[in-house]
Amino acid sequence: MHEMIRRGICLRAVILLAAVAASFGGVPGCAQPTIQEREYDAPQQFLLGPEDVVEIAVWKNLELTKTLAIRPDGAISMPIIGEVQAAGLTTDALAQRVTERLKPFIANPSVSVSVKDLNSYAVFVVGEVTKPGKYQLKSYATVLQAISLAGGFTDFAKKNKMQVVRLKSNGDQKLREIHIPVRYDDVVAGRIESGNMILLSGDTVVVP
Repeated sequence: MHEMIRRGICLRAVILLAAVAASFGGVPGCAQPTIQEREYDAPQQFLLGPEDVVEIAVWKNLELTKTLAIRPDGAISMPIIGEVQAAGLTTDALAQRVTERLKPFIANPSVSVSVKDLNSYAVFVVGEVTKPGKYQLKSYATVLQAISLAGGFTDFAKKNKMQVVRLKSNGDQKLREIHIPVRYDDVVAGRIESGNMILLSGDTVVVP
C-alpha cells in the first residue's frame, strides 16, 4: 500500500514538472519551436535623389566626365546636353538617359554612372518617441530600426496605432499620400504579412 502511494506521488510530481517545463519552452530533449522566416519586398536598386553626388564617366572623353550633385529639383547639368533629370532613376537608367542624349553629338557614346556620396535617403519619425525628427541614412531602414534610431517609445505611445505615411506619384506630376497602419505587437510577433516593412526615402513613421 505504501509503495502504491509513493508511486502515485512520484507520477503526479513528474506530470507537474513536465507541465511547468512546457510552459517555459519544453523539457530537455523535446523539439523546440522552429524559427519563423519572413520575406520582405526590398528595393531592387537604389533610386537617386536630390543631394546625391554622382560621377558621370564618358569613355575617352574627360571633358564630359563630371562629378555632380543632384539639385533639389532632381536634375543635373552637363556640357553639350544641358539639363538631365536624375532623381527617381537608378544609376543604370541615368547612364542610359545620358547615352541617348549624347548620341547626336558623339558616335557610340559609352557612359557609366556611380554614386560618390549618398545623401538623399532620409526617413522621419514623429510623435511619441524620445527623439522625433529627420534621420538621414546611408542604407535602407525598417520600421523597428527607425523607432530605435528615434530612441524608442515614450510612456504615452500608442504602439499599436502607428502609421507609415508615404507619398506616391500618380504619374501626372502629382503626389498621393497613403497611410499604412502598423501594429507594433503584430510586427514583433510576426503576425502580419507586411511585417517589419522597409521604409522608402521620405517615409514618415507616426507614433500617436
